[in-house]
Amino acid sequence: MTTLFLIGIGTGNPDHVTGQAVRALNGADLILIPRKGAAKSDLADLRRQILSQVLTAPVPVADYDVPQRAEQDDYLGAVNDWHDAIARVWAETIASHHPRPRTVALMVWGDPSLYDSTLRIAARLPGIAVKVVPGITSLQVLTAAHAIPLNTLAAPVTITTGRQLRDHGWPAGATTLAVMLDKGGAFTVLPSDTEIWWGAYVGMPEETLIHGPLSEVGDRILATRARLRAEHGWIMDIYLLRRGGDV
Repeated sequence: MTTLFLIGIGTGNPDHVTGQAVRALNGADLILIPRKGAAKSDLADLRRQILSQVLTAPVPVADYDVPQRAEQDDYLGAVNDWHDAIARVWAETIASHHPRPRTVALMVWGDPSLYDSTLRIAARLPGIAVKVVPGITSLQVLTAAHAIPLNTLAAPVTITTGRQLRDHGWPAGATTLAVMLDKGGAFTVLPSDTEIWWGAYVGMPEETLIHGPLSEVGDRILATRARLRAEHGWIMDIYLLRRGGDV
């Protein structure tokens, strides 16, 4: 049986790759690297840069093209179809490698458990065992970069997406929101007295941080995000929101 290792690699900084991850990568028979088009070629390059620093064994690497997700009103249906297509590409890429690999490694940004569907896709592969190597999440790197605790004293934290925030607003009873997967500007639906800690490319040389009340920094975040996306062809950002002034 083939074992697929899903390896959290943090936010692109080789220093985020744990010793466990290094051992798993060096012990693999095959490493898969996704290609997401020319506009996001930097993401594949970053994976290769990490491998160049951590591999001490000549592990074969196979690139594969990530299928495009259909834009349609049935969001969950489109995502499930997309995941099916990705799983087929994984299976075909693994099957085409000779000899058939006993261990395959796939590097995942952050950690495979936090707003990432790699585990759901892997579950679609029959006859393949899955093991997870945990990684540092962008949420951890964000709070470290701003030197703030994730939660206020004795209070919970809600982790959500830009889509949920845009469609439903601030969740009832929430004190702190961590927002991921925002295509841009979901926070504009919130009152201007909300405080935001925003970061793009956190933990990487391109890291950019902005903090303050939305009334003062909201427009600057939107403009900065647009500029960075144009410069790099892609962007990864995340932010923390609080109301009530307690840090």
